[in-house]
Amino acid sequence: MTKLLAVALAGTLLIGAGVANAKDTITVGMVLEPPGLDPTAGAASAIREVTYANIYEGLTRIDAKGEVQAGLAESWKISPDGLTYTFKLIHGVKFHDGTPFDCSIVQFSYGRAVAADSTNAQKQLFEPIASTDCPDASTAVIKLKRPTALFLFDMGWGDAVMLSPKSVATNKTNPVGTGPFKFKQWIPGDRVELERNPEYWGAQPKLAAVTFKFVADPSSATAAVLAGDIDAFPLFPAPEAIDQFKANANFAVHTGTTEGKTILALNNTRKPFDDVRVRQALAYAIDRKALIEGAQSGYGAPIGSHYTPGDPGYIDLTGVYPYNPAKAKELLAAAGIKPGFTITLQLPPPTYARRGGEVIAAMLEQVGITAKLVPIEWGQWLDQVFTRTDFDATIISHTEARDLDIYARDKYYFNYSSAEYKALYKKFVEATDPVTQTALVAALQTKLSQDEPNVFLFALAKVGVANAKLKGLWDNDPVPANDMTGVSWAE
Repeated sequence: MTKLLAVALAGTLLIGAGVANAKDTITVGMVLEPPGLDPTAGAASAIREVTYANIYEGLTRIDAKGEVQAGLAESWKISPDGLTYTFKLIHGVKFHDGTPFDCSIVQFSYGRAVAADSTNAQKQLFEPIASTDCPDASTAVIKLKRPTALFLFDMGWGDAVMLSPKSVATNKTNPVGTGPFKFKQWIPGDRVELERNPEYWGAQPKLAAVTFKFVADPSSATAAVLAGDIDAFPLFPAPEAIDQFKANANFAVHTGTTEGKTILALNNTRKPFDDVRVRQALAYAIDRKALIEGAQSGYGAPIGSHYTPGDPGYIDLTGVYPYNPAKAKELLAAAGIKPGFTITLQLPPPTYARRGGEVIAAMLEQVGITAKLVPIEWGQWLDQVFTRTDFDATIISHTEARDLDIYARDKYYFNYSSAEYKALYKKFVEATDPVTQTALVAALQTKLSQDEPNVFLFALAKVGVANAKLKGLWDNDPVPANDMTGVSWAE
């Protein structure tokens, strides 16, 4: 009897151990720490990498393939003239603070985004909205001022998520959404922790908890993944270490694409960058393939305008400014720029910027330009470069999808202004015929290539490293996101 009892107890302990060891948590590495956790109050992609689809949700969402899917709206109808969108909202949804989601929330969220005092970094996405009406709690009728080709896609951006009126004042530090994960805590300089939302309206995620760990240094990132302290690093900052992980069966390397248009951004209102000849000279002075090899160990694709090869309507303009130092010198001389001219190049923390700056500085030296490299932290970049536009040049990757609109804004940090471009963009967003849309997208890319407001360098590759037992991580980044809703551990 004692022996049988011992066997039974041993079996119970083994079963219990199996349950206890079933992993349902994950630690995800990120290079940049978000400046806040409200995607409607800041432009940093790191905000969305933590919160998109995890904490916050919009009427639509963008999936791993870059396609529009239903979000908090289960379906919609579009009027024949393209001016009225009728959304059927999912019933029974609640925010993490208990606030019910209904049409009044849609009115509040979109009204707040387009208001005069809006802090939304993508406020122009909402400008076409004329009104949001609520015939009943589960129906939102949105009327537009004019047809807007990308409206459903735009409403899937992180900037277009639904917000509880109770939490908008504190979302930067205590985010409240409708998503499958709730905010637990934020240890500044270290990590953000999320936990499963037991009252989520949709399918429960397999993960019970998610920790986003911030590690900017490439060597430290490599060590943390190898040690198992970080389970997945979707945008791995040490491309030179990838072969080491490929050779290790304990890890999986995920190689895909992003919407990251990596550019040498130029302040178009600061001399001599107000002269198109100088901007074009810089484009001729940079060997993009050598830059990709030197800064990213060969991961990335050259671009010739502010569009990536995977975007609909992409045209290859990489041959417009081939590497030609002699041509660069000729243009600089015509613009009155003498050898020895010095520019300041502000470099935020990502590897592509810090290492890319060193490579570009060496190339510019060959055409008589001295680049003073100034490494700055992310918060300083957002303040000095993005907000105050106090810079000569910087290296940055724009990760927002299909964001040709930023060159049509009245004011944006690189200060490009072209009436011709604005007119082209207006025609594009109002076009409803796919053939016309495609032609206008090509015209917009071509115009940017001609004016070269920034030097278009390469499309940032998505090179991630993860524990081989993880499933459901995105291979590509059609929008900035670390979507954990479909991630699980292999059993």
